[in-house]
Amino acid sequence: MKICTFNVNSIKARKDLLLDWLAHREHDIDVLCLQELKQISENFPEKEFKQLGYQCEVFGQKTYNGVAICSKFPLTHISRGFGDENWDRQSRIISAKIGNISVINIYAPHGDLPGTEKFEYKQSWYSKLIEHLSGNYVFTDPLILVGDCNVARTDIDVYSPEELAGTIGTLPEERNAFENLLNLGLIDTFRHLYPENKQFTWWSYLNASIWRDQGMRIDYILTVENLLAQLKSVDIDLWPRKRKIPAPSDHAPLIAEFTL
Repeated sequence: MKICTFNVNSIKARKDLLLDWLAHREHDIDVLCLQELKQISENFPEKEFKQLGYQCEVFGQKTYNGVAICSKFPLTHISRGFGDENWDRQSRIISAKIGNISVINIYAPHGDLPGTEKFEYKQSWYSKLIEHLSGNYVFTDPLILVGDCNVARTDIDVYSPEELAGTIGTLPEERNAFENLLNLGLIDTFRHLYPENKQFTWWSYLNASIWRDQGMRIDYILTVENLLAQLKSVDIDLWPRKRKIPAPSDHAPLIAEFTL
């Protein structure tokens, strides 16, 4: 099973790119987890994905946020949001089961600098996520959590720790929140396979950053220890990020392959 996480930065703007990319890969992605749809659920292009064999479950939102899971395998036990009206005003988490495997797709808040409301919201959101996962999942059971976490885990996950010190995504409080998430029993699959690799999943649109490879690794595929033996590979596909037409997202897809 190949599972992919991809922040598309507007499904409306990126639909053609997504379809071109899937064709370029000869339609080998089995489970496609998308973030930042910026579209209500009813306007998700379900028809096009259904024609490719995907069942799509969507938790959309007008203009902002939004997440979806599209799978060639049957999806069951669909859950949208935390089940908390206050938190679910922002569409940031969707989950489902594929067989006995729980798949959770998240879009963490971008945040802001300390002392701001957005900074506090991001910290609180991570606490809510950890509380939600702790109360609903057993981390000895098969589980894969993917998404845009908006945190570069360590200095190796940014192109220049010196230039980016004290910026959003590298703040100690953000990194601590992310480590608390991992401490539930989750493993960073990319870093597990490639302890020293300096690769990124996000690049600013400014200053030709993708061509300079001035990026950050902020998208993750996390799993539990009992699935590690079945983890074959984790790859970042730059093809859709380096497109000019259709216009690219600022993220690249991250793909993990499991033998299931």
